[in-house]
Amino acid sequence: MTESVRVYHNARCSKSRSACQLLEEKGVQLEVVEYLKNPPSRDELADVLAKLGLPAEAIVRKGEDIYKSDYKGRSLSNDEWLDALAAHPILIERPIVVRGDRAVVGRPPEKVLELFA
Repeated sequence: MTESVRVYHNARCSKSRSACQLLEEKGVQLEVVEYLKNPPSRDELADVLAKLGLPAEAIVRKGEDIYKSDYKGRSLSNDEWLDALAAHPILIERPIVVRGDRAVVGRPPEKVLELFA
């Protein structure tokens, strides 16, 4: 397989590491984006969400301290969630794997294989 696949990855996350390993074992060439070091722009996030077919709130990690202190219990619009994700990339669920015009959240890691079915 020579097609490049983008992975929004956190190396400290076991699910993210497992998804990358699974794809590499299948011979997939990965473009790894360590999104905590190189956060995606708001526009990039909007594009990824369109490929996921999900609203922004669906990829918010609700166990994070910043969520609990700043967002828990609040009703935000999709645009406001996009702003929150861009401002606090730790809130972005991981891994997110993008192939062409489709994307999946790799939880569980085997879910990434849906992009190749």
